[in-house]
Amino acid sequence: MWRSFLVAYNTVMKQLEAELDQAEGMPLHHYDVLVHLAEASGRRLRMADLADRVLLSRSGLTRLVDRLEREGLVCREACTSDGRGTYTVLTDAGLERLRRASVAHLDGVRRHFADVLSESELAALGQIMDRLIARQGAPQAEARTIA
Repeated sequence: MWRSFLVAYNTVMKQLEAELDQAEGMPLHHYDVLVHLAEASGRRLRMADLADRVLLSRSGLTRLVDRLEREGLVCREACTSDGRGTYTVLTDAGLERLRRASVAHLDGVRRHFADVLSESELAALGQIMDRLIARQGAPQAEARTIA
């Protein structure tokens, strides 16, 4: 069962990555960062919080944010309450790029995941994932749309 879960996860994620790259020239990690920023208050998160949310090391996130910043999709701002902290902020261009990319990505999620399962299977899987997440003390994922 565990190996089947890993194979299914890898297979779906590779397909989603390939389709997002083909449609928008965007790696899935870039998309993930933009989504978290779009959902955050003020479209900004401290770098440490963003690293935790996208499951990257701080140095890995720094390199990724460097690339997104060069593309004009994010910018950095100093944290006024903590001189050591830095915010990553989603730019208007980043939000627009995310909106375009989300069309292809969400279509892929529907085709490769949601359409394969019945409503009752999706509900059961959601309950199982929530239980596993809660057991580890991680925050629950929220379903949101990109405004």
